[in-house]
Amino acid sequence: MTHQHRGGLWSKMISLAAAVALAGAAETENVPALRDVFKDKFDIGVAAEVLPGNYQPEELALLCRHFGVVTPENDLKLHHVQPREGAFRFERPDAFVAFAEAHHLKIVGHNLFWMRDNETPAWFFKDGDQPASRDLVLKRMREHARAVAGRYRGRIACWDVANEALSDGGEFLRPSKWQSLAGDDVVEQAFRFAHEADPQAKLIYNDYSIESPEKRPKLLRLLREFKARGAPIHVVGIQGHWELDAIPFADIEKTIEAVSQLGVKVAITELDLGVVRRGEAWMDAGKQREALKKPDLYAAGCPPDVLQRQAEQYARLFQLLLKHAGAVERVTFWGLHDGRSWLNDWPWKRTDHGLIFDRRFQPKPAFFAIAAETSCSKP
Repeated sequence: MTHQHRGGLWSKMISLAAAVALAGAAETENVPALRDVFKDKFDIGVAAEVLPGNYQPEELALLCRHFGVVTPENDLKLHHVQPREGAFRFERPDAFVAFAEAHHLKIVGHNLFWMRDNETPAWFFKDGDQPASRDLVLKRMREHARAVAGRYRGRIACWDVANEALSDGGEFLRPSKWQSLAGDDVVEQAFRFAHEADPQAKLIYNDYSIESPEKRPKLLRLLREFKARGAPIHVVGIQGHWELDAIPFADIEKTIEAVSQLGVKVAITELDLGVVRRGEAWMDAGKQREALKKPDLYAAGCPPDVLQRQAEQYARLFQLLLKHAGAVERVTFWGLHDGRSWLNDWPWKRTDHGLIFDRRFQPKPAFFAIAAETSCSKP
């Protein structure tokens, strides 16, 4: 497709977006279903806490129409499902799985082991009043994998087995009790236990910033070590919580290519494109407190020029993913629409607009820009 044709199609899609916004909710049925648009390329998913009474009927219709894969945001995490040793809470996960199966949605189990100490119940690392031994931590990991992944064996298609285990600093693994008590092979052991619990499930390593030059070498080292020792791994999940005007396109492409060369696929697992810059407030508590004093820039709505920039950048991202469609397993948006996004609450309260549907469940310019990319990618 020529640049001229691409520009003309872009203009048509933006005009269509404006028309849909004016026409109201009923007209959303006339837009293409995103899951169908990309069905020959890769899966399109969404993260949602789909439980009885938790979503409006219009939201459920939106979810089932546009997404073929669903990820629970919190209910399968270790500290939710096993807050005390042996005391499993499966009511919410069971309801989630039942909903997904009733609507023929594939399920991503998120996650078996979040390898941050503050996201792990304290009992997991204790033996009475003493730190747990390596053997005890590994025993608990195996039992947890058997209880959770084993319970949904054959029903949950893939698992985020280990989440955020790589270090942001100079170390290979994040300094944690996971690593100090269970050993440097703790991530590998997690994957082996997950595979034992469900040999048919696709197993994912999931992390943020692993596309960056700082963390990519650690990711590739992890994959090479897995391959050398015959440990099971099928997909690398790049979280993709990016910001407007700051998507690292070149680094994303380098990472997809490097991971693919090792025989592993890539998924974008937690995609959003926030329009309110978080900056260094991510980790700095002082900056977070200062951020609370900032005005809520887009409380009355997102300006059209910002929505257009967002649409253009979403389109460029999907253009890149379509270029490497053979290496991409799935793209999952982290939230159904702007009103359901975690960006409104973390790291401070604000009104963000990072997703492709707005708070009225209407498709935004970004939706149409993404959908247009499938036509643009064809010869």
